Amino acid sequence: MVDIHTIGQSIASLTDRAAVQRLSQLLPDWRQHALLYLLLALAVGFVIGRYRAYRAIKFQNRGEALLSRTTLKNFHPPDYHLMNHVTIRMKDGTTQIDHILVSRFGVFVIETKDYKGWIFANANQANWTQVLFNAKFKFQNPILQNFRHVSAVQDLLDFLPSGAIKSAVVFTGEAEFKTDIPQGVFSGLPGLINYLREQTVEVMSINRVQFCVGRLETARLAISGKTDVEHVQSLARRHGGTT
Repeated sequence: MVDIHTIGQSIASLTDRAAVQRLSQLLPDWRQHALLYLLLALAVGFVIGRYRAYRAIKFQNRGEALLSRTTLKNFHPPDYHLMNHVTIRMKDGTTQIDHILVSRFGVFVIETKDYKGWIFANANQANWTQVLFNAKFKFQNPILQNFRHVSAVQDLLDFLPSGAIKSAVVFTGEAEFKTDIPQGVFSGLPGLINYLREQTVEVMSINRVQFCVGRLETARLAISGKTDVEHVQSLARRHGGTT
């Protein structure tokens, strides 16, 4: 259960009351109300995001949980905000995103694969191949899979500059690539972490980071078993594919 008192304290800590009072003296009444509502909406969205980050843990597989822990150790608020297990409604159903890292340096939409064995990959092919104990398994090209995720985020954050939203695919298990690794794909978490550290060009302010988080938190569906079931049904209706 969400502690309303705790949320209230968090909102108070996120909003500088003195600053709000000073602005209130300078602005007409209707602008005062608009400003206060905006500050409250941003704060509530940010606080709810922190709560959902903890709730998402039990819905993560091993690879997703490992990525979350590693990312949180290396990238901290207020410059970075990690969201996990994000389900967004689209025109033709829903899409489920493993991770969204919102930062001053861009919004990174991350697809996680916890695979073992050999991986044969081609950026332009619809399916990749996993070889495990002499058995072959086909799986959807995760780059193409993540295009849908990126598109959903772009629709919600259409006010960001071009190129601010970026795709990343990371294999967190013991998989070994037997082909060249396509651009934007990382074999292991260290590669992803190094890539994120290299992103040093600021594309938005901290206030805009919080606004993006609030927008995404408002749009995402509840983190629950019911949401996951509805998402699977959406996949079956669409094409029987994956997220």
